[in-house]
Amino acid sequence: MDPDLDRFASRRPTVYAPEGVVATSQPLAAAAGRELLRAGGNAFDAAVATAAALNVVEPTSTGLGGDVFACYRTADGDVGAMRASGGAPEGATRERVRDAVADEEDTDPAEVSMPEFGPHAVTVPGTARGWEATVQELGRLTLADALGPAMRYATEGYPVTEVVAAQWEHGEELFTDAHAREAFLFDGASPGVGQTVRLPELGATMETIAEEGADVVYEGYVAEAIADEIQDKGGFMTVDDLADFEVEWPDPLSTTYDGVEVFELGPNNQGQIALEALNVAEEIGAGDHPYDSPERVHAFAEAMKVAFTDGHYHITDPEYEPVQALHEKSYARERAAAIGDEPLTDVEVGTPGPVGEDADTVLLTVADSAGNVVSFINSRFMGFGSGVVAGDTGIALQNRGASFTLDADHPNRLEPGKRPFHTLVPGLARFGDEDWAAFGVMGGYMQPQGHLQVLANLVDYDMPLQAALDAPRWRYREDGTLAIEERLPDGVASKLARRGHDVRVEPPSQFGGAQIARWDDGTLSAATEPRKDGHVAPY
Repeated sequence: MDPDLDRFASRRPTVYAPEGVVATSQPLAAAAGRELLRAGGNAFDAAVATAAALNVVEPTSTGLGGDVFACYRTADGDVGAMRASGGAPEGATRERVRDAVADEEDTDPAEVSMPEFGPHAVTVPGTARGWEATVQELGRLTLADALGPAMRYATEGYPVTEVVAAQWEHGEELFTDAHAREAFLFDGASPGVGQTVRLPELGATMETIAEEGADVVYEGYVAEAIADEIQDKGGFMTVDDLADFEVEWPDPLSTTYDGVEVFELGPNNQGQIALEALNVAEEIGAGDHPYDSPERVHAFAEAMKVAFTDGHYHITDPEYEPVQALHEKSYARERAAAIGDEPLTDVEVGTPGPVGEDADTVLLTVADSAGNVVSFINSRFMGFGSGVVAGDTGIALQNRGASFTLDADHPNRLEPGKRPFHTLVPGLARFGDEDWAAFGVMGGYMQPQGHLQVLANLVDYDMPLQAALDAPRWRYREDGTLAIEERLPDGVASKLARRGHDVRVEPPSQFGGAQIARWDDGTLSAATEPRKDGHVAPY
């Protein structure tokens, strides 16, 4: 069950530091990043160390069996992105998957949809090679250095934090195999708050990666364990699928919002949704409304609906479908014409796969004194992922393939080697020539909605970093409702309802988890999410 985060009334300020800042959703992981900074590493070394530690201390939302992405600005002034996103197995045709699932479910193949869990939902994990590439191309230290804190937490143990303990309960139902339960459950149960746990199998795998490099995950014994596990359960992934995987370094897409340049990853990520929403919001003057007014929430929510409708249809692997220019200002001017005083109702939100709305993710941001700024995001999609754990490696495999459809006419249809629509979007913002911030908001379809709201809080309403993250949020739901936090100003919810919005109040845990780290001409600052077990580690 979700912890009652509203009972905490703590004040949390923006954190400032001289050498570096690491912001993420778990204190021990933030400390791991700071450890690498103190050892002489830069923001990129710290990012990988933090991500690896999160695999251990927040295994409910991330792992080596998932994908990883980055958006960054280097001390030399280069702006770039890293994408480590795997595709479907070469043997996973729509026909083979449909027939296999039909046999498993004893149903007509014509009635089968893409499964949410199990071997057919697993796509090639990009994390290990993404970590290695980040350190080798952009860092100062080694992959073994970056994995050090995570290996220590896995083998020596750590106490579980409150939000993570609540999320871990999902594993009791999801994990059915003996070795999966052995890897992540303790006497068949999830750990309680403050319980010290060890993940020795995952720790041993990380030690091997530290010694031999990421290739062991794609061509060595770990690759064999992944392929064998999936094939034993009826799936189609092979060692060749894993060995063929490569990390990409795409140019991020960008737009401006009230003079601030915003960078996001393009397809197959949903970054274009955030960029389109920002453009439409600017076109209709959403940020001109008073902060505590229902007009503000209405305007931004309508901009988000338009962007969702476009992005959730068009965004897919650009190697299989042409990229649509959803992030262009001219396109936003056309789409803004659809927005009026009443809420839009003909909104198509949701990818064709079973679910992605409330997927779990970890996000971290790091900035160092040299001017390196990075947003780094790592996930298996839905919590522990597919429910498939690869042998005795301790690696739970992602279910990102659940975002595919078996509909041959849809752009996001399953095809061999193809990458699915991806929710993960790290963000970067340039407030001035020497003023850069790495940011993001984890959590399925909340991610672009969170990007829109956090940036508007900073740009339109001049909030400090921590206040921009603390501020109450809203989110448009796949079922057509407008969910809000109870802390929205008095009267806003009822006035939105009178406008025609189907309003419902949801707990803080449903509104994502934001992090931000900023380098402003040498001044470092950061903020973290109050709705998680978040922490900023300054150095």
